[in-house]
Amino acid sequence: MNTADARRVLETALICAQQPLPVRELRVLFKDELGADTIKELLADLQHEWALRGVELVCVASGWRFQSRPEMREYLDRLHPEKPPRYSRAALETLAIIAYRQPVTRGDMEDIRGVTINTQILKQLEDRGWVEVIGHREAAGRPALYATTRQFLDDLGLASLDQLPELQSPTQQSSVFEALADSPGPQPELAEVAAEPDLLTPSPATPTTRRKPPRPEA
Repeated sequence: MNTADARRVLETALICAQQPLPVRELRVLFKDELGADTIKELLADLQHEWALRGVELVCVASGWRFQSRPEMREYLDRLHPEKPPRYSRAALETLAIIAYRQPVTRGDMEDIRGVTINTQILKQLEDRGWVEVIGHREAAGRPALYATTRQFLDDLGLASLDQLPELQSPTQQSSVFEALADSPGPQPELAEVAAEPDLLTPSPATPTTRRKPPRPEA
């Protein structure tokens, strides 16, 4: 199979896929006859081919996918004018704490926010697929440790947690979570600032038993 045909196969598979596809799955298209590096080169070629179109090829935590560009959102929203579900400021602050301080327990979150966290907030974030329990802290009661998921990164259009911007101002914090509104799945309304600047200052690490947060797949 020549390069042009291989690109066409990849393009077709990615356009038809309902979920991001990692390189290892894309290799199955060619019965593993093409190596991972070759697949990545072909994907880079496809990215270049689609550079001037309203749809772009991106790599997120779960793999590769085609998605509409942010500047197309205004027009696409006209096809589905219904408003997406809204998330409270408390939910956004909790999500921000988990994203930037993970892994954290509910007690950690309450210490940072200075208020009791409603169980429904964590359940809402879990039901949306943005956070999950990844282990338990070696402390009294072995409290659950929360971290973000691949779905969270996918909805932000990120390949890994390392790509989250540094928190330096309220404006930047807001933009991080407003980006979720551009996700290809169910659209949350994230118009409010995710958290106050002093909520996310570093704190000493504590002993934990956990698995690492999700990393991008090859």
